[in-house]
Amino acid sequence: MKDLGELKYCLTIEFARSKQGILMHQRKYSLELISELGLATSKPINTPIDTSIKLTTREFVEHLCKTNLAEDDVLADQGSYQRLIGKLLYLTVTRPDISFGVQTLSQYLQQPKKSRMEAALRIVRYIKSQRGQGILLSSNNNDTVTTFCNADWAACAHTRKSVTGYLIKVGDSLVSWKSKTNYNIQKFY
Repeated sequence: MKDLGELKYCLTIEFARSKQGILMHQRKYSLELISELGLATSKPINTPIDTSIKLTTREFVEHLCKTNLAEDDVLADQGSYQRLIGKLLYLTVTRPDISFGVQTLSQYLQQPKKSRMEAALRIVRYIKSQRGQGILLSSNNNDTVTTFCNADWAACAHTRKSVTGYLIKVGDSLVSWKSKTNYNIQKFY
C-alpha cells in the first residue's frame, strides 16, 4: 500500500476539509458540463424545474388529441438527451437538490421531446447558478438520526401514482436521499 496523502479528488468528486467538516462537491464536473453544452454565457436560473409544466408521454398526448403529433416534437438526436440525463444522474451524487427533476426527466429516455431537452437544459442553468454546491459531512459529534419523508398523492398525470421522497441525516450530515415516482407507463392505443 502507498499513502497518497489527503483525499482531494476522486471520480469527479472534490473533497474540501475544514473545521466544519468535509465538503463533497462536483464543481469542476459542473463547469465542464456547462461548457460542453454551450451554456457558459446563458443566464442562470433559481429553480431546477418549472413545476407548472406537465410532462407526459407522446402516446398519452396522442391518445387525448386522437391525432398524431408533428414529427418535429420528437428530438432528432435522442442520444444527446440520453447522455445529458446520464451526466445529470451522476451529478445527483452530490446534488440532492436536482434529484427530483432529473429522475422525472429520466423517465422519458425512449422518445424524448424538445420540451424534455429544454427542461434538462434548465437544470443545467440552475447548476450554473450554484456550481460549487455539494454535501457537507459535518464534524459535529452528534449521533441523532433524523428522517424526513414526503409524498404527493396521484401526482402522475397518466397513471395517478404518487411521487415520494425521503431524506436521512445523522447529526448534521446528509447520508441518504431519494426521490421516486412509481411509473408504469401504459400505452393508450
